[in-house]
Amino acid sequence: MTFFLVSSIVKMLFVFTMTMVGVALLTLAERRICAWMQDRMGPNRVGPQGLLQPAADGLKNIFKEEALPAQADRTLFMLAPAVAFTPAMLTFAVIPFAAPLPTRWGDVPMVVADLPVGFLYILAITSLGVYGIVLAGWASNNKYSLLGGLRASAQMVSYEIAMGMAAVAVLLLAGNVTLSQVVARQQAALWFVLPLTIGWIVFLVAAFAETNRVPFDLPEAEGELVAGYHTEYSAMKFSMFYIAEYSNMVTASALMTSLFFGGWDIPFTTWDETPPWTVAKTVATLAMFLAKTGFFLFAYIWVRWTVPRFRYDQLMALGWKVLLPLSLGYLALLATAMWYLHAVLDWAYGAKFALALFGLNAVLVVVLAWGVDRGRIVSGSMAGRRA
Repeated sequence: MTFFLVSSIVKMLFVFTMTMVGVALLTLAERRICAWMQDRMGPNRVGPQGLLQPAADGLKNIFKEEALPAQADRTLFMLAPAVAFTPAMLTFAVIPFAAPLPTRWGDVPMVVADLPVGFLYILAITSLGVYGIVLAGWASNNKYSLLGGLRASAQMVSYEIAMGMAAVAVLLLAGNVTLSQVVARQQAALWFVLPLTIGWIVFLVAAFAETNRVPFDLPEAEGELVAGYHTEYSAMKFSMFYIAEYSNMVTASALMTSLFFGGWDIPFTTWDETPPWTVAKTVATLAMFLAKTGFFLFAYIWVRWTVPRFRYDQLMALGWKVLLPLSLGYLALLATAMWYLHAVLDWAYGAKFALALFGLNAVLVVVLAWGVDRGRIVSGSMAGRRA
């Protein structure tokens, strides 16, 4: 019991430290990548190559004056940033990030809490993040902040359903709700991004919307709502919302890696999949997990500086008229295909099974790309004007 408690505390400190350091470096990476895309230099004066710029920004925010609106609800106003930040850190607790680490007391699984209901835990905790944003908008006693909070709540509720349905497709194929077993299932055959391509696309779009990133950053649209739900915040309370946003990006990227891209699995080799566990396997699989997560974080930044923002009616139309019916229909079709392969063809899950589902998904991708929408659904009110 002592070893379990000590190892759990060490893993919690490791995950928290890595996430916070990653968030700090991610802010720098976004500014440097943005500058590179716009043919600028970006932050380059504080420390070597600007590496100390996040530390300078944090120090500045710590020493800035804290402003509290006279008519604000003081308790909720102070509590909202923490409520927005906490769910992102809690969600990471069930995500496995490396192969087990061997010690003299036994193998230590590289996940803070390997819950048997890990997927249900993720759905429950990620739903709490919207409360921090709504509380910030309401407690500020500012109409722009309130509108931003209302937008955020409607957006998160709308896209959370589609995200959950896309993740249910993973559970159908994995046959388990524990994320470590989901990773093991992918190691046994193919990464789920191939047999569940449509599910991954839906999950990816919903993840962008859930994190309030461009093109779904309507809750903080500067041209309409000044700065949205954090208009009245300053100093470190203001920074906490950005820390929460980037922490959510890290968690969503890690979750996408675990559900669809094999988690910490190293492709084209089985060396990392079976005992005996070694320190080399733990380090190599951790590096692979970080590389996959970093790829999705780069995708977040890439999309932000290349894609324009949706209008709000377009955002709602995409969530309710496209993603929700698509995810429900896809689940029904996927379950039927799996039943046919299992019961009629008597195929066990393996590479052949996964490739058959990949063929089905490839056909669906072509149908969606060329046969659906064509400017009639997501275009919203503009469609009526053109008609």
